[in-house]
Amino acid sequence: MFKLSRKTLLALEAVIDIAFNGRPEPVQAKEITARQGVPQRYLEQVMQQLVRAGVLKGVRGPRGGYRLAKERRRISVGEVVRIAESLEDSEEGEPAIPRSELGTRIVTPLIASLQDEIMARLDAISIEDLCAQAREAGVDCGGANATDFTI
Repeated sequence: MFKLSRKTLLALEAVIDIAFNGRPEPVQAKEITARQGVPQRYLEQVMQQLVRAGVLKGVRGPRGGYRLAKERRRISVGEVVRIAESLEDSEEGEPAIPRSELGTRIVTPLIASLQDEIMARLDAISIEDLCAQAREAGVDCGGANATDFTI
């Protein structure tokens, strides 16, 4: 079963939260942790990875926080998943290596193919798409009529 890590789910929730609550002022990490119910220390690690990858912009100072680095329609779910999963991969160490010819020639290519299909589907979904779904479902994300992107 395809399962996203806790950090990956947190990364997606945080980016959507920022997309919903984006406004002239950046969204502070403490606001996100209050809405998402996660420890700020745990969130900061994920947010820094998203900043380094160019999905978010970090704003320093007493009124600092995070903004989207580009328009929500230009950020795919697949992009956020790859960034967060790369953080998980670096913490886990070496990936499992098949020990048999069956594993090497059959199972590994099957799993790789399925992962490619899943990522292609995630790449086709933008953060804007998820914001629209949340709006339609009546999900309270903390922001009303938030701006998409500021320069």
